[in-house]
Amino acid sequence: MPSWHTQQDAVGARPATPRLLAPVPFDVEAVFPELTGTARGVTLLYPRVGQPGPGDSSIGGPLLWPADEPWPMCAAQDHYKPLAPPVGPEPVAMVPVVQLYAWDVPSLVFPAGTDLLQILWCPLVHEDGQYAANPRLHWRSAVVTAAGAVAGEPPRPHTAEGDYLPRPCTLSPTTAVEYPNWDLPEGLGALLEERFEALKEERGYDYFEVATTQQSKVGGYPAWTQQPDWPDCADCGTRMERLLSVTATEPGVGRWLPLDDRDPRHDATPSWRVEADPGALDTFGHDMCLGDLGGMYFFVCRRCPDTPYTHRYDC
Repeated sequence: MPSWHTQQDAVGARPATPRLLAPVPFDVEAVFPELTGTARGVTLLYPRVGQPGPGDSSIGGPLLWPADEPWPMCAAQDHYKPLAPPVGPEPVAMVPVVQLYAWDVPSLVFPAGTDLLQILWCPLVHEDGQYAANPRLHWRSAVVTAAGAVAGEPPRPHTAEGDYLPRPCTLSPTTAVEYPNWDLPEGLGALLEERFEALKEERGYDYFEVATTQQSKVGGYPAWTQQPDWPDCADCGTRMERLLSVTATEPGVGRWLPLDDRDPRHDATPSWRVEADPGALDTFGHDMCLGDLGGMYFFVCRRCPDTPYTHRYDC
């Protein structure tokens, strides 16, 4: 890995390039006026295997880390490897999961004085009620951090659950608009179910395929695989704001597959049915298995000082 100091001049120099997507094939709110007002902006991350540096937004890539701050270690007593005894009291080095620079995700609201978001987690299962990796979140100033960035490799965990070790991926943050899936207003899903089915019969696709996303993203709606579990802030009691998701799946088919990832043999296929170029599929995603098709969902409270955060995990 390059010296972290050599990345200082690159910080903020060139935003990541977004991907080109097919347009939604129907006007969602014209066909389903009951959904008016539920649209949300989302930034789809599209992780692809690569060699990101500390000056890049990434999943699983190296972090721009301040030299005067020790690398985080997890000393929790309740973590374990599945089907194995507890790993014991020795602290476990946390691993980089997400790094986002503000210029790559303009829609993401950063706390005052910060423009860099970093998420790490302990790569072991924790018996904290969610039975998943234990994350930690940092907001930083890129310029201040780069001025005193540490050089060299961070510590590696002496033991880890392989499903929680992301492979390094570059990102192509791409803005879009999505509508709710599990988070449809109460009773509305049942009310619209027959019309969703009719849409599929008449046009060959359904609402969920072309209006909702199930991938790693910032903003929008959580890609729940189970019933929604929105957290309330432990300090002020208000419902927390969605921040981002790291999910097990990336689209290999359908409307959300970027146009340049399409199999060129299927150019005539409608955008909601097109498949990926088989040669590119191995580069898709961070290669973590988060349950079956689940994910880790992060939330923040912007009403409270220090922007408290929490997470939810489903599988």
